[in-house]
Amino acid sequence: MTSSKTSFHSRAADDFDKPVPMPPRGAPQSRFIPREELEGFAAWRPGSFGGAGAPPAHPADIPENRAHAAPPPPPAPPTEAEWLEEVRHARENGYQDGYRDGQVALEAFKENFARQMAAQFGALLASLDDQWNGLEEQMALAVTRTSVQLARQVVRHELDTRPEIVSRVAQEAVGAIVLSARHLRVRLHPADHQHVLAGAGEALKARDARLVADPSIEPGGCIVDSDLGQVDARIGTRWAAAAAVFGRDDTWDAPEILVGGADE
Repeated sequence: MTSSKTSFHSRAADDFDKPVPMPPRGAPQSRFIPREELEGFAAWRPGSFGGAGAPPAHPADIPENRAHAAPPPPPAPPTEAEWLEEVRHARENGYQDGYRDGQVALEAFKENFARQMAAQFGALLASLDDQWNGLEEQMALAVTRTSVQLARQVVRHELDTRPEIVSRVAQEAVGAIVLSARHLRVRLHPADHQHVLAGAGEALKARDARLVADPSIEPGGCIVDSDLGQVDARIGTRWAAAAAVFGRDDTWDAPEILVGGADE
């Protein structure tokens, strides 16, 4: 027996001295054990191997308690001060947003209003300019009409009060004929015959001009005939030429209109 024990211990000691063979490469080292296959499993904690000072297992570590674990408690509601602070912050943000939007809307309104007013004022100024141009034209026509009417009244008055001025008309008409002209004949109204003889008789005699009474010629004018042409110095012809300078076509025999009255 003694030898038998000795040989066992010797053989065991020899086995411990031998190196442990390593498993071949690629051989599985361990196996994962699911939690469901473990019974009475609990997380290890200090002192969990027993003893008087070992703490009790945590309720969450007990399998039957893990399935029925209570959800975490909800967060505490905000206090009144926090609510008031949130309300104040929201009001400030709303005021800032509203003020910014109001400023943008105001600028857009001002630009649109300025464009509308500029267009309206432009149209108004254009209309005023057209009206002013029309008024200036009407005023110019009125002044010209009045001037022509006034001049005609003055000439008529002069012919009525100073009929002798027809002698100057006849003398100027004869002077318009070239000196080489012959057979000069001055036709004038019978009422002007004596006035022309008294005022221009010598000048007419020097040109060998002969006076001829012609009732068809208005008082104050004359017609000079010659072998080289004719000079129309009738009062109506001279008046039409003078009125044309002012852009008027008033005739000498037009009815009298009081200055400042309405034109026909």
